[in-house]
Amino acid sequence: MHNIRIGQAVDIHQLVEGRKLILGGVEIEHSKGLLGHSDADVLTHAIGESILGALALGDLGKHFPDTDPKYKDANSLVLLGHIYDMMDEMGYQIGNVDATILAERPKMVPHIISMRTNISNVLHCDIEDVSIKATRGEKLGFVGNEEGIVSFSVCILEKKG
Repeated sequence: MHNIRIGQAVDIHQLVEGRKLILGGVEIEHSKGLLGHSDADVLTHAIGESILGALALGDLGKHFPDTDPKYKDANSLVLLGHIYDMMDEMGYQIGNVDATILAERPKMVPHIISMRTNISNVLHCDIEDVSIKATRGEKLGFVGNEEGIVSFSVCILEKKG
């Protein structure tokens, strides 16, 4: 059994009108939101999938398929809570999480502390163990053209005890 495990993930969702923009469990005022079966929270999805990857448990779709009606409009923090339970049952805890959001607009800085608080609460770790950063697409590609948002995450899990 490994004492330390690392996982990484990326999640991408399209920006569309008529949807709420939710990142890290924070509803952010914006003219568009992310399209998806659940609340489409790319940040929380990437973090959750990086944990699943560290545990060699597959991807988010394996555990929360978009074909299952019970996940329609699901709160991604609740899904992350289920991933935490899997991690806990396997005897691991968060060492740290480092995530990046790529979005042209809106500005993420005012929301980062709330995102970190939400994620650290669900993962039962200190806020200092959850890093969330943001960068713009500089008007390049689908991020820069405000067609979508991407999030990357890497995590380290440590064996408990």
